[in-house]
Amino acid sequence: MSLAKAGEEMQFIHLDSIDDDRVAAYTNLTEIQLRNKLEPSKGLFIAESPKVIDRALAANREPISLLVEEPWIEGMSETFAFIDERWGEGIPVYVASPEQLRRLTGYRLHRGALAAMKRWILPSVEEVCRGARRIAVMENIVDHTNVGALMRSAAALDVDAVLVTPSCGDPLYRRAARVSMGTVFQIPWTRIGGDNKHYWPFTGMEELHDLGFTTVAMALEDDSIPLDELVRRLNNGPSEPDHIDRLALIFGTEGDSLSHHTISRADLTVKIPMSHGVDSLNVAASSAVAFYSTAIH
Repeated sequence: MSLAKAGEEMQFIHLDSIDDDRVAAYTNLTEIQLRNKLEPSKGLFIAESPKVIDRALAANREPISLLVEEPWIEGMSETFAFIDERWGEGIPVYVASPEQLRRLTGYRLHRGALAAMKRWILPSVEEVCRGARRIAVMENIVDHTNVGALMRSAAALDVDAVLVTPSCGDPLYRRAARVSMGTVFQIPWTRIGGDNKHYWPFTGMEELHDLGFTTVAMALEDDSIPLDELVRRLNNGPSEPDHIDRLALIFGTEGDSLSHHTISRADLTVKIPMSHGVDSLNVAASSAVAFYSTAIH
């Protein structure tokens, strides 16, 4: 199948050299430059794998260019057609051999496609949480695998929205987005406090309380209640004095857990009971358990 047939109007450009300036976004820019938080109109992120790219496109995220291993061209014909129809024929597709792409990105792609896409201005917390009954907050989680896994679990288990604190890893970092299987483009999320690292947990917790959320710190503390008790309060009658209507589950890193400022300001501290001397689950596993258990019926 010829390249022209694979994507009728797409601009397919074979790379003669991995030093081509046109693909600098895929290798030379730092994550800070990619994120470019102060100027979202100029910022971009990298989506990796056809599935993640397709989910980003379905969420109306605008592509700037694609970088594709030649063997993957034919299988992505529908993606190219969608881009042509939605954004016109001016989006370039840079075509590289598997070896060129490995040298360019520094690692072997398991799904041979990348896309540089425009960032968008993140919505406000109030907008993201409007109508939400159950949200998750990621506090200072910097491991991109955990960020992506939590986003995927939140989407799969019907969490309404996710908030990330100013020091938390970027859900659009390519590994995080890949681990999320592109669900980062499906579930509403934003950064609470923007880039103001002093906003959370002090003002941030107040904002959640003002929006009517019961804040729950997921942590092993002496006064932690078991997860089953939290579930009971969610599912009892609205007239019960301990009924919880809107829930904000707050997760920290496995090593440092949540800050004592967060725990002291939370309405409740909740633990997942452990057996066989296990201290705790990592945040990817514990968030999935909490999301499944607290599904509001």
